[in-house]
Amino acid sequence: MFEDVDLTGIQDERARQLISRLLNLLEDVTADLRDAQAEIQRLRDENNRLKGEQGKPTIPSNLPQSPPADHSSERERRKPRTWSKGRKNATIHIDREQVLEVNAAILPPDAEFKGYEEVVVQDVVFRTDNIRFLKAKYYAPSTGKTYLATLPRGYEGQFGPGLKALTLVLYSGGQMSEPKLLELFGSVGVQISAGQLSNLLIKDQEVFHAEKDAVYTAGLQSSPWQHLDETGTRVNGQNHHCHIVCNPLYTAYHTTPSKDRLSVLDVLRHGQPRTFRCNAEALGYLEQVGLSAATRDTLTRLPGAQDVDEASLRQWLDAHLPRLGPQQRKWILDATAVAAYHAQVGFPVVRLLVCDDAPQFNWVTAELALCWVHEGRHYKKLTPYVPHHRKLLDEFLGRFWAFYDELLIYRQQPAAAERARLAAAFDVLFSTVTGYQALDERIAKTQAKAACLLRVLEHPEIPLHNNPAELGARMRVRKRDVSFGPRTAAGTQAWDTFMTLAATAKKLGVSFYHYIHDRVSGANQMPGLANLIEAQAKNLNLGASWNTS
Repeated sequence: MFEDVDLTGIQDERARQLISRLLNLLEDVTADLRDAQAEIQRLRDENNRLKGEQGKPTIPSNLPQSPPADHSSERERRKPRTWSKGRKNATIHIDREQVLEVNAAILPPDAEFKGYEEVVVQDVVFRTDNIRFLKAKYYAPSTGKTYLATLPRGYEGQFGPGLKALTLVLYSGGQMSEPKLLELFGSVGVQISAGQLSNLLIKDQEVFHAEKDAVYTAGLQSSPWQHLDETGTRVNGQNHHCHIVCNPLYTAYHTTPSKDRLSVLDVLRHGQPRTFRCNAEALGYLEQVGLSAATRDTLTRLPGAQDVDEASLRQWLDAHLPRLGPQQRKWILDATAVAAYHAQVGFPVVRLLVCDDAPQFNWVTAELALCWVHEGRHYKKLTPYVPHHRKLLDEFLGRFWAFYDELLIYRQQPAAAERARLAAAFDVLFSTVTGYQALDERIAKTQAKAACLLRVLEHPEIPLHNNPAELGARMRVRKRDVSFGPRTAAGTQAWDTFMTLAATAKKLGVSFYHYIHDRVSGANQMPGLANLIEAQAKNLNLGASWNTS
């Protein structure tokens, strides 16, 4: 009955407003009914479970779901490209050649040799290469010592560099689980226990931990802006959070027990001891969040030009502000920690984060750029019941992604006039009033984020979305699905280290296997990933707009 509703055809203004309100009321009632039905079903399932029965089975429908569960904007953002098949043979390394001759018995007497026709076939060899080392042994009576030949580098322990490297690569880069690795190695005759395999993945990895530290430092230095996202993970069965920091040259993983603002700062400071500074910046933040003037005045007794450690600050607050509530205390810790981070020297300070609008990311950096894809998802989650409202939503989404395309063009050819035009066009687009209340409220919320969504106008080199960090988070989710999670602090560190090195090697175009084998064997012929980041950062100039400002 609502298919033919067209408010523009109603001449009476009061009638049009009344019908618009009724349609919005219908949307609210429909949304409440949908939520109530879901809650009733949940309670029924729980009641059945408590009685020892089963809940309603989840049976996927043969028809498309309504509302759609997929809130992706790939269809709207995707631009068709002309497909062409690339040539592979030109890049294939030839390991050996084999000449194949025609059986002379089948050749006619007048057959003439016309050369060879080239065919390239790729293959791999996966087998054991077990070595029995015979180590020469000498004894000198004059010294009373025994002299024994040393093993080649990389062959320490019971396993050689090939097996050690393959274990790390398949587990971290190939997303294989430990049981599957045991099964694979056993299928070719390698005798290795679960404990030995675990030790290869976790124990004595200080060299790689140091390389991960160098990669992260070089990555932070390579650009004044960084992507940041987080995803849930498990450590010894307990909920933790994995933070992903990246830019076009690297991806780094950091696991922490929580995801609050202090944890985000811990990640950006790479686990250095927390420091706090109560300077003008911190006091200004506390004034904005509503901390009382009397409390701020008390805080001025703290030394504003130097950092204090966490224990000292907490003791000071207990002594001078004993009646502080937990929220006020959190504000103070966050504000002084952010101020100390911005004032730190000796470690790179991120000046802009590209992220979603999670509250823990606010105030951490001087500037914040929000993800347009995340913003678009809010609109995709609207589920209008009235066809007229669905039409309004579709029309607005078309304008939304058309403006997004204009920003993409601006990134390639930034100009002052175009910057002013796009800022004005944003205000016009997100001042739209459609009459569909839920959509209008969503548009107003986007308008309030104008500064963060239009950060690209000041810094054209930053992306419009946070997809790189989300892709990094997806890799952690896949690893979590396969291997559940580490059980120890050493295991957690190994997960972060090798996932960082695998993701960074891929971005830099480096073979992860060859890199790991080079380090495990002790050859150290390949350059460090941190050195490659530094070299490529000079060519990319990821902070161009900061350098000219």
